[in-house]
Amino acid sequence: MLLQVSNISKSYGVRSVLSNITLQIENRERIGLVGVNGAGKSTLLQIIAGEMSYDSGDLFKAKETKIGYLKQNSGLQTDKSIWNELLSVFSSLLETERELRELEALMADPELISDEKKYETTMNRYALRSEWFREHGGYEIEAKIRGILHGMGFGQFPPDTLVQTLSGGQKTRLALAKMLLEEPDLLMLDEPTNHLDIPTLTWLEGYLRGYPGAILVVSHDRFFLDALVTSIYEIERNASKRYTGNYSRFIEIKEANYEIEMKQFEKQQDEIAKLEDFVQRNIVRASTTKRAQSRRKQLEKMDRLDKPMGDLKRASFSFEIEQTSGKEVLQVDRLALSYDGKNRLLDGVTFQLRRSETAALIGPNGVGKSTLLKTLIGQHKQDAGTFKWGAGVTIGYYDQEQTGLTPTNNVLEEVWNTYPHLEEARIRTVLGSFLFSGEDVFKKVAALSGGEKARVALAKLMLQKANVLILDEPTNHLDLYSKEVLESALMDYEGTLLFISHDRYFLNKMAESMLDLQKDGLTSYLGNYDDYVEKKAELAEMEAKRLAKEAEKKAAGGSGAGAGAGKSDTVSGGGYEADKLAKREERSRQRKLEQLELDIARLEDEVSALEAELADPAVYNDYVLVQEKTAAVDERKSSLAACYGEWEILLA
Repeated sequence: MLLQVSNISKSYGVRSVLSNITLQIENRERIGLVGVNGAGKSTLLQIIAGEMSYDSGDLFKAKETKIGYLKQNSGLQTDKSIWNELLSVFSSLLETERELRELEALMADPELISDEKKYETTMNRYALRSEWFREHGGYEIEAKIRGILHGMGFGQFPPDTLVQTLSGGQKTRLALAKMLLEEPDLLMLDEPTNHLDIPTLTWLEGYLRGYPGAILVVSHDRFFLDALVTSIYEIERNASKRYTGNYSRFIEIKEANYEIEMKQFEKQQDEIAKLEDFVQRNIVRASTTKRAQSRRKQLEKMDRLDKPMGDLKRASFSFEIEQTSGKEVLQVDRLALSYDGKNRLLDGVTFQLRRSETAALIGPNGVGKSTLLKTLIGQHKQDAGTFKWGAGVTIGYYDQEQTGLTPTNNVLEEVWNTYPHLEEARIRTVLGSFLFSGEDVFKKVAALSGGEKARVALAKLMLQKANVLILDEPTNHLDLYSKEVLESALMDYEGTLLFISHDRYFLNKMAESMLDLQKDGLTSYLGNYDDYVEKKAELAEMEAKRLAKEAEKKAAGGSGAGAGAGKSDTVSGGGYEADKLAKREERSRQRKLEQLELDIARLEDEVSALEAELADPAVYNDYVLVQEKTAAVDERKSSLAACYGEWEILLA
């Protein structure tokens, strides 16, 4: 066992944040720590790292256990270059290397060679230090640093780039790269996927799966958690609970546990009601008073179950449109962008959007995705090319930096100032849907957390009722539960959607087409993220075969090159419309299937429970109860048959 947290509690004044938290970490375990924003996840990590005190409980860890803790947005502060900062991780190895060079020079000294005893002692020292240097990876230092730098997205950076010239996000990435090289026994990561593009995320997942130590990670990236962790600790209502499996498995187990606990609670409540009724009816009758007293004692001794709490209150909202746009929503033609009018950031960007389409804009960090969106809404001027919005288009824009919020406003003022024609009651109702109630509406925007600011921005966006939504990283700062609510709202949105996201789960659920942005243009792929990855692999295989054929021709003395794979994977004309429609219908079919399967499982459970009750002597000896239960069974079986019929039609 690496570490154990036992009954840890932490409060801020009268507000309890953590209560009797218990957590255990074994060697090489991969644990995900989840919970809503503000649940206390970061607080727990800080306590484990020794950066924060706790009120009560115990924290046990082996003396030699080395802990590495990467906070959110905790960039490196140093005047070193990228290379030298990472090289400093290997200071003990570098010291040994210097010693080896000194010993080599000493062994070449004729004076030492002439002294056989000293020479032999020096040789033995050299052999021992050389073996230690080799065993601890001294000959692999440069390869390790280059591999980590490339994987973490610094492959194109000159090694002498000063750390202080990097952006905040880049400094955080470099801090993670350094920690991976340090290889602590327990690696604690707080939102490590922020600031990472998709290629870096994919690399990090693979690297962490092979990491030699244990990992405790806080993340709101479901794809990342599913790919990495083998157990989940959830902090909810200040307490913790462990679940075996990845995030998807945790959701299944939690739902199943809730249903089981609710059935047990309801069954006990029925039993209590019957016993209390018997006592009330028979306690005063001489002939039955002893039995009534016996039932009363039974009630007093009963270990009463608490009603299962269920999920915490979640945000609840939907995006509506006031008017429908024209069929052609956006046409972008050979757009070129830069910051200074000289050094091109993007060139030759061409694509189009049609009504009700959902498109995801992806590409490496720094390629210009956000700048392209700002250009389309008029916040940035293009260098060349054109773009044209269609008839009847109204645009709603979500900025990941939340620059549209006024820090000095409180929450109520922020929304009401934007929509002054609405009544205060309506504004408060909307804010309540986004989990701002009571005194919360008077919080200053400047004092809000990232997740709270995101909810305010989404509330304003919802009230706009635009028929085109342009969203820049909408899932950033949202906890896992709020992301699910946002997905549901956007799935039902009838307008056109263009968004940037690095959340692969979100991309899979939402996208109907992927717009892959590169410096020299844009390639469009039909389908979601998984479809995009599959198509890219297919194109890479085709290119590899083409190059292999070329090599064969050259080796045989032939000439000429094969045709290259086409860049664009878009479908035009009627085929495009048909494919888009097919995608929407398939997504709708899948949603219906999922709901039907949930209904079938629920109804089957209810039938089983009712049939078990019919076998209870207290029921089958009561003619009225038997009739009620039998009617309930018949009703559910009828509903079940209808569900199965619809399910089979959809599956065909």
